[in-house]
Amino acid sequence: MTLLKKFIIFGLICILLGSFGLLGMYFYVKNELPSVEVLKEVRLQTPMKVYSKDGQLISQFGEKRRIPLALDDIPQQLINAFLATEDSRFYEHPGIDIVGLMRAVFGEVIGQNKGGGSTITMQVARNYFDLTRARSYIRKLKEIFISLHIEQILTKDEILTLYLNKIPLGHRSFGVGAAAQVYYGKDVSELTLAQMAIIAGLPKAPSTLNPISRPERAKNRRAVVLGRMLEMGFITKQTYQATKEAPITAKRHGAQITAPAPYVAEMVRREMVDRFGAEEAYTGGYQVYTTIIAKNQIAAQQAIINNLHDYDIRHGYRGVEKYLWQEPIMTVAPDSNTGSLQISTPEEQVANAALEPRRDDSMAWDADAIANALKYKKSYGDLQPAVVTSITEKTAYIQLKDGSYDVLDWQGMAWARPYINDSTQGEAPTRTSDIIEPGALIYVKPNSEGRLQLSQLPKPSSALVSLSPQNGAIEAIVGGYNFYLSEYNRATQAKRQVGSNIKPFLYSAALDNGYTLASVINDAPINKWDKRQGVAWRPKNSPPVYDGPTRVRRALAQSKNVVAVRLLRGTGLNQVTDHLIKFGFAPDDLPFNESLALGSAALTPLELATGIATFANGGFLIEPYLIERIEDSFNQPVYQAKPLTVCPECETYEELDDSQFPLAPRIISAENAFLIAQAMESTIWGGGSWKYKTAWMGTGWRAQALKRKDISGKTGTTNDAKDTWFSGFTPGLVTTVWTGYDDPNRSLGRTSNFKHVIDDQIVGGEAGATAALPAWIEYMKTALADLPERTIDIPKGIMSVRVDLKTGLLATKNDYTSRFEFFMQGTEPTQYVTDDRAPIVFDLDDEAKVEEEQELFY
Repeated sequence: MTLLKKFIIFGLICILLGSFGLLGMYFYVKNELPSVEVLKEVRLQTPMKVYSKDGQLISQFGEKRRIPLALDDIPQQLINAFLATEDSRFYEHPGIDIVGLMRAVFGEVIGQNKGGGSTITMQVARNYFDLTRARSYIRKLKEIFISLHIEQILTKDEILTLYLNKIPLGHRSFGVGAAAQVYYGKDVSELTLAQMAIIAGLPKAPSTLNPISRPERAKNRRAVVLGRMLEMGFITKQTYQATKEAPITAKRHGAQITAPAPYVAEMVRREMVDRFGAEEAYTGGYQVYTTIIAKNQIAAQQAIINNLHDYDIRHGYRGVEKYLWQEPIMTVAPDSNTGSLQISTPEEQVANAALEPRRDDSMAWDADAIANALKYKKSYGDLQPAVVTSITEKTAYIQLKDGSYDVLDWQGMAWARPYINDSTQGEAPTRTSDIIEPGALIYVKPNSEGRLQLSQLPKPSSALVSLSPQNGAIEAIVGGYNFYLSEYNRATQAKRQVGSNIKPFLYSAALDNGYTLASVINDAPINKWDKRQGVAWRPKNSPPVYDGPTRVRRALAQSKNVVAVRLLRGTGLNQVTDHLIKFGFAPDDLPFNESLALGSAALTPLELATGIATFANGGFLIEPYLIERIEDSFNQPVYQAKPLTVCPECETYEELDDSQFPLAPRIISAENAFLIAQAMESTIWGGGSWKYKTAWMGTGWRAQALKRKDISGKTGTTNDAKDTWFSGFTPGLVTTVWTGYDDPNRSLGRTSNFKHVIDDQIVGGEAGATAALPAWIEYMKTALADLPERTIDIPKGIMSVRVDLKTGLLATKNDYTSRFEFFMQGTEPTQYVTDDRAPIVFDLDDEAKVEEEQELFY
């Protein structure tokens, strides 16, 4: 009895000392313990997602992949797998598992890792409060105290939910939702038991047990998880056996981006960082819904790519980037003029149509060596690298980056005339060896029939902007050939001279200053002495054809430069620049001289499209916008756009409740906008009579391929074709395309010797109609497919009378010599044409007014 009493007393003393020791340790680390109250309002770090207007995923930003889930959204067997493996007594212990903890302590004493020390609650404490994973007694004590506190303020289900959404599971995935997506490309509800067991086995060592980099280890770990599930009665023996032998099916899956648009994504990213700051934008779980229409965006990107490749085909093949095995043998030949020996490279020989390069095919690389070389070459969309392994007279056999093989037929190579410079190409090749030899590192891409053809990275650039003229919603925007080749967004950042795309705005000013579409202007050369520079200024038409007295409608449709200059003179430089500023153009971008009439103003494609929208919507200035709304990680609205919206019927309201939308301001009359749209329609459809040989074509006639009567447009080309444009619209959509080199001093050049090589290709000098319009047409075929044909409504202040085509006066004949023309009421002609009446021509060569304005400016 005495011994028993001593043992009891000893035990009580130990318990008392242990309690005091535990209390002392608590006070020792108390100040270092975080408040677990924050777990009640925890917000998981979730990446930002960017969507199109129709819900397609455009991009995702954020280092950590996470898909937050409620416990009810997680399959019970997946929960069971984690409980069986990580903490089988989770619903029984108070946050620490005494049995497991004692086992771990005993293992430490005998020098063996017995495991079982950390509960799910303790892992939550470690993961949410960034406790180090380094093994130390202080860290373990902190985990214990935090875990006990967590259990007091949260339910078991709440703790388990936090755990399953936070646990790191490898490949930057955090939580079971992200892991299911990363490893299997599935929602958690679609996982098989074998896949659930793989994921449940990852917390122990995500980097060394994951099924992508360590499939064998992952399979062994899966067997352990399934064994624990069997022990706890979660699965049957039969299920255990069948699942244990299932193959490892994991592979890395990126975010399920269904409408990739990198330029759009980057625009959104910048705006979100400006709004919320970088850390909050990337981790706050925001869902950004843009105004982008997915099918339009995809069509826009493809149109830009195809158009640039077509340009590159026209201008010739710049040659093989390099040969992987033996370089062409250099040859020595006597100079034809001096007779002295000259050393020439094979490239020079090919360019000069001299001797052909020779190679030793015994030096050819094997498939593995070629694959290794291709591994480091980037692909750009459909454009992929390849190596020529052998050739025949009219074919080339190639090895692709993925290790597969294909054949280039002659149709896919016949275009490859040697590129000499932007305006000169060599003769068409006659056999494969004129173009490539074995060992050539090349690029290929699919043609319209799906067969691979020889290709190359285009040198020029391009941009496209497409938006709603009713509220400025951007439906598609492309900043270049490929974002990963150049992040520079030419649609929003590149101010380039607009060429004749300025003319609709200039003509709009003229209509507000006494001119009509039937006014006759002299289309004749101009020779003006510039006393400041001491030279004569001689603006020319392109092409340099002059038709004499020409109606305003036709002058705009055929882009007559000298007529534009004369209209600027007649309207006044001050009046024209003031008018252009109404469209949102910055005064600093508008040169205050007569070159303004030829398009020397510098604008971005987005600025130009915004201005053109005024003619499509009846005279209102809209503001382009890209973000429709922003939602937080709980799908609650954070931001909703309220764009300036066109509402003609709202103009008469003296008081307007704009809680739903603010009104876009009117900047020109509905009549003015209608008349310019009418003239721009003639850019596409022309006029006159083919039967009586009076027909004429507008510069945008290729757009007739759309077979729609509700389209209007304008080409634009600057000097030497350094910038080329096409802007066009229907009442429901405005689109602008720019094409040129990033170097503003480089011309797009011209092509020749080509039409006999590939049908339907463009020859001659590059211009807006050839370098920009084809992309516009290709895009609009898709963008307008779901928009019914709808012409612009005729405003009340517009009237139509039949005018004589030669004089613009009232017609006396109802035949091919006349047409109905639209006028603002009060501006229509009042005199009839007679046989002896000559046209009233506005020659407008009095330069005194313009010179006086310029003197005041300077």
